[in-house]
Amino acid sequence: MHKRIWAVVAAAMLVAGVAVTAALAAPSHRAAGDTFYFIPKDTLNPYEVIADKGGNIALTELGDKQVVSSGTEDTAAAQQPAIQAAIQAHAAGIVIAGNDPQAVCPALQQAQAQGTKVVAFDSDVNCRQLFINQADTETIGRSQIQLLGKLMHYTGQFAILSAASTATNQNAWIKYMKLELKKSKYKNMKLVKIYYGNDNPAQSRQATVAMLQAYPNLKGIESPTTVGISSAAQYLSTSKYKKKVVLTGLGLPSQMKKYVHNGTVTAFALWNPQDLGYLAGYAVSALAKGTITGKVGETFKAGKLGTYKILKGPDGRPQVILGPPYTFTIKNVDKFNF
Repeated sequence: MHKRIWAVVAAAMLVAGVAVTAALAAPSHRAAGDTFYFIPKDTLNPYEVIADKGGNIALTELGDKQVVSSGTEDTAAAQQPAIQAAIQAHAAGIVIAGNDPQAVCPALQQAQAQGTKVVAFDSDVNCRQLFINQADTETIGRSQIQLLGKLMHYTGQFAILSAASTATNQNAWIKYMKLELKKSKYKNMKLVKIYYGNDNPAQSRQATVAMLQAYPNLKGIESPTTVGISSAAQYLSTSKYKKKVVLTGLGLPSQMKKYVHNGTVTAFALWNPQDLGYLAGYAVSALAKGTITGKVGETFKAGKLGTYKILKGPDGRPQVILGPPYTFTIKNVDKFNF
């Protein structure tokens, strides 16, 4: 009799154990009301502020909460406290624009170990579940040189004014800029040097002055960063180089329209950073709630932007592409308010 009772108890305990194990192994399906940390490159960059706003709009629509936290400089060290804060808060997810692809990884992996989902946007990192790309990386890089070439009539020296030397997105775009330059139609164009303004207005302006002094025959400046192009435009607009040195790159219409109207800049490109943040917000929420796992081929709904599919990136890892960049000129720049 006692053996039979113990057998029943043992069986019950075994079933309970299996159930607990299965529950622990099952993916987390979180309810609305989660907290997500958005960690931009820095908190002063207008582009990043607009992108974070898009994330807030998305998470608000989903009933979740956003916390924006980062440093004031474009370094991995400046982002570390924000990652630690997200860990301490047991955030459901982190959305980060990496200032360095690897240096932030030990902390991000610590967050992932406790169940926090990690999404990179704008600038990729080596340790994330998903990357929200502004546009196809190769398309951005090559299109920047294509636009610059037309504006320079395919002849002359030019320099690149980048952000931080470790910025993943900048370096990836510059890689494809250099590949595009190898085409025969650019044989009379020469990249003389890459300068780094660290997405700091003063440093970017200083770099602009330095390149113009170092290369008196400079005919063009390519700046694939909103801080860089606006800082360079500000300097050129009141200098002897106005209308003599071509300036293009990736800029915000709200910052660049006055330089387009006064003739400092003819054309530049970008996507809507608010849409980028919005898409990232929906993606990280879908990961946290278990709607997607981050595998190539999965789809998810991103509110007003519609349905997106997870694609295989150039490095084989999963990414989502917002869409192609858009070119702004005097004909259309006033139509946009971001």
